[in-house]
Amino acid sequence: MRPLLLHLDHFGSFREPVTVDFTDTEYFALVGPTGAGKSTIIDAICFALYGTVPRWGREGAVAHALAPSVSAGKVAMVFESNGSRYGVVRAMVRDAKGAVRTKEARLDELDPAAPPAFDAVVKPLAEGENVTIEAQQVTGLEYRFFTQCVVLPQGRFAEFLHAAPRERQDLLVQLLDADVYERIRQRAAREEETAKQAASFARDQLAKLSGASEEAERELAERLAALRRLAETISADLDLLRARESDIRRAEQERAAVAERQSVLSALRMPDAVPTLASARRAAAEAVETLTAEVATLEADDHEAYEALAALGDRGAPRAALAALDARERLHVEARRARGAAASAAAPLEGLAAEAADAERALANVEARRERLRDAHAAAHLVQRLVVGEACPVCRQPIIELPRHEQPTDMRTADRALATARERVQQARAAHAKAETSASMLATQAARLEAELAALPASGDRAELEARLAAIAKADELATEARNAVRAARGRLDRARSAAEQVERQADSAWRTLESARDRLLVSGVQDDPPPPLVREDLHRAWSELLGWRDRAAQVARAALAAHDEELARVGERLAADRRRLGERLAEHGVVAPRDASPDQLGAVVAGTAARAESALDRLKEDRKRAADLENQVAMKEHEAKVAHELALRLRANAFERWLCAEALAVLVASASETLRELSDGQYELALSDKTGDIEVIDYGEAGMRRSARTLSGGETFQAALALALALSGAVARGLDSIFLDEGFGTLDPATLDTVATTLERLAAGQDRMIGVVTHVPALADRVPVRFEVRRDAKGSHVRKAEVQ
Repeated sequence: MRPLLLHLDHFGSFREPVTVDFTDTEYFALVGPTGAGKSTIIDAICFALYGTVPRWGREGAVAHALAPSVSAGKVAMVFESNGSRYGVVRAMVRDAKGAVRTKEARLDELDPAAPPAFDAVVKPLAEGENVTIEAQQVTGLEYRFFTQCVVLPQGRFAEFLHAAPRERQDLLVQLLDADVYERIRQRAAREEETAKQAASFARDQLAKLSGASEEAERELAERLAALRRLAETISADLDLLRARESDIRRAEQERAAVAERQSVLSALRMPDAVPTLASARRAAAEAVETLTAEVATLEADDHEAYEALAALGDRGAPRAALAALDARERLHVEARRARGAAASAAAPLEGLAAEAADAERALANVEARRERLRDAHAAAHLVQRLVVGEACPVCRQPIIELPRHEQPTDMRTADRALATARERVQQARAAHAKAETSASMLATQAARLEAELAALPASGDRAELEARLAAIAKADELATEARNAVRAARGRLDRARSAAEQVERQADSAWRTLESARDRLLVSGVQDDPPPPLVREDLHRAWSELLGWRDRAAQVARAALAAHDEELARVGERLAADRRRLGERLAEHGVVAPRDASPDQLGAVVAGTAARAESALDRLKEDRKRAADLENQVAMKEHEAKVAHELALRLRANAFERWLCAEALAVLVASASETLRELSDGQYELALSDKTGDIEVIDYGEAGMRRSARTLSGGETFQAALALALALSGAVARGLDSIFLDEGFGTLDPATLDTVATTLERLAAGQDRMIGVVTHVPALADRVPVRFEVRRDAKGSHVRKAEVQ
């Protein structure tokens, strides 16, 4: 996997969109102060591919992808792997509860011929949760191997180089994921238990099939053959039963016809009203005739009463005259009363006017006295400011001597007197105005009532008008009584006519009932002795003749019904005997049929028994086959359990883990030795001690002397540890195209740092791998051809690509 473009938008400490271009970059350094965000760039590469970052702790966690103040962000990367180009995008969002989740994830294949860009999509590969799975397929690296090989844990491999054999074995188990063999042992133990359970279950199932023997199959085959022969030979017996049943059905039908005829005869009844219908019809006709004459007489009386009422004329004119007479009397009384009230209201007006004039004269006197008192107060005040010899402000003459004035009365007494006088004037004026208004209104009212009285028409004689109204009321009462009498008589006539119609309907219904009953008797099969013909003259007589015929016909039907019962008994006995013989034959073959089964049902029972026997034979054959399969399964599962037991037993031994780690260590040391020889210009190789199992160094600068790896200098130790790291990464991921070293270079002395820098330069020049170094050591960064300078301010982290001159 080789990154080409990396885009960060509000990811981690990068609060603004930024794109890091790795195109045409083989060896670069991420530089900047501690906390600037250098490792965040490597985190973004890991997050883009796998949706999580190792240093966030729990695998799958995304909470640290966004800063607390950020609501959404995105990481996108264009990369190459195994000759193809891909683009991966992951967008994050913070929900209403503050939790961070992945909103969008997708992985696309890009056009390798186009310049690196996110929109050069050839085809989509995965979305959502499938992006991580597809990224593992594309890169060939699982998440755990990617985090071990892309960001090399150099410190762990320095420990590995100097560790004791027991400690090295533990580290190899961890780094090489050798505990998979323990999981295999546990799986083998589970497989053993599963195989034993399967074998036990198969034996239990086999025990349930103990009856599936060859003898049982032979007995079932013989029974099936006998049933098939029975089915072929009972057709004649079934035909005889069908003939017997046909005779019974025919006899039952004939008996049912006779029983139906007897039922029809028994159901024939004369309606209860038939004997009295003739007299009821006569009484109803007489009642209608009498009431018709009565209605005619009452209608004549009603017409005469209304003519007398009309001759008296309308009662509206005398009522209007009486109303006018009442109104004249009322208005005369009201006008006289209003004129007297107006005169009484006008009487005190002269006295009230005099009182008002007196109050106004008294007010004028009070106002004059107040003005004189005000002048006296003004003069007394002016005297206090006069000076002898100066001009008088009133007469403009020189003042020879100051005048003397007595102290005037208090102005408040004059003001109170003035207020009292004004109040008396207002009260007198108000009383006069009120009395004047009341007198005017009463005079106006009296004039209006007198005018209304004069406008009324001349009145007539009250006694004459009242006598006329009484005569009209009496005539109206007589007319109303006549009208009510006519209505009552018409009601009685309508009810009499309804009663007559009801009697007629009863007679018609009785005739229809008689005709219907005679028709049913004809249909029920009595043509040899038909009922008597109907004579429409006398209903009671017609019903009596038909009922007499019914009694004779019912006696004949009862005799015929007894004869049919005897015939049915004889045919039933013959059918029971034939059915009994057939049942005994079926019982000999083990066929059980229902007691009242029909011939068709008996045939079906025989066929069904044969089919069940055939099905039982087929099931027995299947059971025998299944029993054979179960025997093979028992043997196979027991063999699998034995193999799993042996595998678990072998893997449980401590020697296996030692042997495995020893073989892995030998392969790793051989591969690392080749790399170290290249990094050290052929001076060093690695080898395992035959006695102690420690890793030793072969120093060709000292004639091939073997010595402990602990004697190496810091730079030489870095070379050896790096060689081991590359050997492990090659064992885990053969197609690794990029490596990022996040080592603490700040602790190295200048000579060792120079050795480390030289080693990295040779590694970058000698292999087709992208190498990235995360460091804040200027001496190392200055020797890297490409630098990505990372800085951080109040707005977040920023990155800038710089070429080293």
